[in-house]
Amino acid sequence: MVEDLKGEETWRLFRILSEFIEGFDSLSDIGPAVSIFGSARLKPGDRYYKKTVEVSRLLAQSGYSIITGGGPGIMEAANKGAVKGGGMSIGLNIVLPHEQAANKYQNRSLHFRYFFSRKVMFVKYAIGYVCMPGGFGTMDEFFEALTLIQTHKIYPFPLILFGRDYWSPLVKFMKTNMVKFKVISPKDMDFIEMTDDPKEVLEIMNRHMNRKQKLIADAELGAKPTKKSRL
Repeated sequence: MVEDLKGEETWRLFRILSEFIEGFDSLSDIGPAVSIFGSARLKPGDRYYKKTVEVSRLLAQSGYSIITGGGPGIMEAANKGAVKGGGMSIGLNIVLPHEQAANKYQNRSLHFRYFFSRKVMFVKYAIGYVCMPGGFGTMDEFFEALTLIQTHKIYPFPLILFGRDYWSPLVKFMKTNMVKFKVISPKDMDFIEMTDDPKEVLEIMNRHMNRKQKLIADAELGAKPTKKSRL
């Protein structure tokens, strides 16, 4: 019985490894991408569904690939906007006990069994996150990225909360209670931006890309050997 369990665990490791390999192979060529999160429960008539389409379209038209969880609601809206903007529309679909149908607006789809390998893909290939109103899954992605930035595990990138009426109470709680009890620092709030304007989302991403490209250019310039050092 114990040996059978050991064998099962070994094969599970191979399945996990295969998801990482497939993700790395499939996404290595997508260029700068933005991961967009939000509720699967918001319908096409919802104002945040419509705003998500607009945000995604603007980003895609400016050359950003769009990454979502591949499902309905806000994920569908983001993939739809990417297609409207002529960009890469990527869905990182997850296998759930209650089957979640992949939306039809993906031009590149991956399917994951494990949440943690899927989450690596969201952060590894994104130059920024846009969090629309959402539930536990959206909160999970947001706070994980915030923690990775806070602890210097990843290079800081824009974490945008879209929808002041939805996110303001959470941001207020963080600025008051969390700072008051000294479980975070006031400067940690600098990692977060909040807006209601799709055009501002694009401006924030473009500013970040310009800074990143300048840092890369400066690093390459600094790495070039001088005439003296080549002798």
